[in-house]
Amino acid sequence: MSTALEPPAPIAPDRPSPPINRIAPARGWIPLGLRQLWDYRELLYFLAWRDISVRYKQTVLGAAWAIIQPLFAMVVFTLFFGRLARVPSDGVPYPVFSYCALLPWTFFATALTTSSNSLVGSSNLITKIYFPRLLIPLASVVPGLVDFAIAFVVLIGMMLWYGIAPTLDVVWLPCFLLLALVTALAVGLWLSALNVEYRDIRYTLTFLVQLWMFASPVVYPTSMVPERWRALYGLNPMTGVIEGFRWALLGTGTAPGLFTAVSVAVTLLLLVSGAYYFKRMERSFADIV
Repeated sequence: MSTALEPPAPIAPDRPSPPINRIAPARGWIPLGLRQLWDYRELLYFLAWRDISVRYKQTVLGAAWAIIQPLFAMVVFTLFFGRLARVPSDGVPYPVFSYCALLPWTFFATALTTSSNSLVGSSNLITKIYFPRLLIPLASVVPGLVDFAIAFVVLIGMMLWYGIAPTLDVVWLPCFLLLALVTALAVGLWLSALNVEYRDIRYTLTFLVQLWMFASPVVYPTSMVPERWRALYGLNPMTGVIEGFRWALLGTGTAPGLFTAVSVAVTLLLLVSGAYYFKRMERSFADIV
C-alpha cells in the first residue's frame, strides 16, 4: 500500500538576531556620554516641563512668586543698604541697581538649589529605568528661566520709571544669562552627586547660598572691593555675571574684562570637573539614593 509523500517543510529564512546592549560600568577615564544626552533630548524636554508644571501647582499666588522674591528683597536692601548704610550704586538709583543684580542671582540660587536636590527628588525614577542621569540636574536648571522672564518684566518697568534706557550693549545680556545657567549647573553637578551619598549637603545648601550672595556684588558695587582683593574676588563666577548684567542694562562699570574672563574660566573648570565626578559616581546612584 503506497503512501503519499509529504512535501518538505519550507526552510525559514535566516533572520538577524536582535541586538544585545550590555550595560556595564566604565573603567578608567569615564566618557561623558554627550551623544546619549542628544538621543534622550525628548526626555530632557519632558523632565523640564514636569518641573515647570508642578512648580506653582496648588499655590494661591501662582507665578507671582517669581516676582515677589526679588521684589521684596530689593525693598529690604534699598531700606537698609541704600538708605541707612548709604552704599554707593554707581550713579544709578539703588532700587534699580539692586534689582538688576537680584535677577541673575535669584535665577542662579533657584537653579543651584533645585539641581542639587534633583537626584534625591527623582529617586523613584532612578531606581526603575536606565537613562543618562545627567539629564536630571540639567533639566532642573531650565525652569528657572521662566521665573527670570517673569521677573524681568518688573525690571523693564522700573527702568522706564526712573528714565533709564539700555544701550546697544544689551545684546550681550543672553551671554551673561547663559553664564549664570552654566555656573548653576556646574556647581549643581558637584552638589547633586555629593547629596546622594552625604545628605548633609541639603542642610548646608541654604547657608552656602546666603554666604555666596554676600560674597557677590548684589548689594554693593565691585568698586568697594579693595584693589588687592580684586583678583581673589574675581574667582567668584557670579561676580562677572552680575557686573555684566549691570553693564549691559544700566551702563554701569566698565566693559566685560578681567572679571568676566576669570568667571568663564572658573565656570568651565567647575563644569568639566563636576561632569566627570558626576559620571564617576553615577554607577552607585541607584544603590544608595
